[in-house]
Amino acid sequence: MGRGKVQMKRIENTVHRQVTFCKRRTGLLKKAKELSVLCDAEVGIIVFSSHGKLYDLATNGSMEGLIERYMKSSGGAQNSSDEEANKPRESEEDISMLKQEIQLLQKGLRYIFGGGAGNYMTIPELELLEKHLEIWIHHIRSTKMEMMFQEIESLKNKEGILKAANEYLQGKVEEEFGIFEIPPVMAEIPYQLTVPGEILEYS
Repeated sequence: MGRGKVQMKRIENTVHRQVTFCKRRTGLLKKAKELSVLCDAEVGIIVFSSHGKLYDLATNGSMEGLIERYMKSSGGAQNSSDEEANKPRESEEDISMLKQEIQLLQKGLRYIFGGGAGNYMTIPELELLEKHLEIWIHHIRSTKMEMMFQEIESLKNKEGILKAANEYLQGKVEEEFGIFEIPPVMAEIPYQLTVPGEILEYS
């Protein structure tokens, strides 16, 4: 005769409940060990009886180590999800701030160049525009100085290359003249000695 279907509800009889608890607990721990061996998995089980007695099982290592690993894993996943959730918010805030700066700059340009009679700026807006302009001017000057330093370094490198080329050419010229150098020679030029009545030539 087959075993009947067990109803999923609390067993009222204390003895039957205790017997069922012991059997199911033993079967659960056995299945956990089988799962760990067959699948090379780390399994941790914590069970408290109705009387508050603790039964636990850690298939690999200790329960403390398994719990610590679980806390790190779940905490890291939570932090990662929080960071992913905050990224869109931060991006939206950056975009909103950038839009405000652009609108303020456009309004300031219209105000400076007289773009319409209704174009009016309050003192706080002017102060904010002044602050942004100071920041932008600082960035522009920094970029300009950096470009100038790069140009100076480039000119220095070119100067060094030209100097090295000049020294090389001078060396080649000195080498050529050293090989084909001809010592100076006094050429004998004939001259005439005039004597009254005749001409004498000497060499």
